[in-house]
Amino acid sequence: MFLYNITVMANWDIHEKWLQWQLEEHIPQIMGTGCFYKNQLLRILEIDETDGPTYAVQFYANSKADYNKYIEIHAPGLRAITQQKWGEQCVAFRTLMQVVH
Repeated sequence: MFLYNITVMANWDIHEKWLQWQLEEHIPQIMGTGCFYKNQLLRILEIDETDGPTYAVQFYANSKADYNKYIEIHAPGLRAITQQKWGEQCVAFRTLMQVVH
């Protein structure tokens, strides 16, 4: 099993709208690709929130092939939408992890 983690710091000015967009549009779009079977959205605590809160959006894939399919086919378009909508108001980095136990 693989866990695809997207860590995002959303600027205070837009973070509530960004969070609503994640829950109502973006996460459902990603889940709609069929590449992941489960997701969760978490707020990261005990970090500097001067510029805004930080969230981790996690997606679970059954196989590396499912993850690769998402990255190759779906991610470029969804990332472009995100960039167009939020621009520099959000900073993100992505991590792929394998569940060991």
